[in-house]
Amino acid sequence: MGHLIILRGLPGSGKTSFANLLNVKAICCADDWHYRDGEYGWDFDNVGKAHNWCQKKCERFMKINTPKIIVANTNTTEKEMEPYYNLAEKYSYKVFSVIVENRHGGANIHDVPHTTIEKMKNRFHISL
Repeated sequence: MGHLIILRGLPGSGKTSFANLLNVKAICCADDWHYRDGEYGWDFDNVGKAHNWCQKKCERFMKINTPKIIVANTNTTEKEMEPYYNLAEKYSYKVFSVIVENRHGGANIHDVPHTTIEKMKNRFHISL
């Protein structure tokens, strides 16, 4: 059985930095889709495409039985995580959901507006 680690957190919390600390080669992040020639070009119209790409990348890792996979997206709602839970069930992966807090005062590197972060914070669902 493989392991899927879903990192959750607001922009600037350090999800990607934490993922890199874990020394796992299979990291899936929707933000990666928005990079072209080293430049980050986020566009609301492409959010769905980016997340679909991220989910397909995760599934490709699962199809080849990658032992550890990390998904590093904001994952503020159950709906956002559901595709990954479905993939984990399909490919027999055990899921760990890990919340990365921004206790270090990290700034988000993608210039997400404060109002957007507040909306994300308000919809963040935690199941304890």
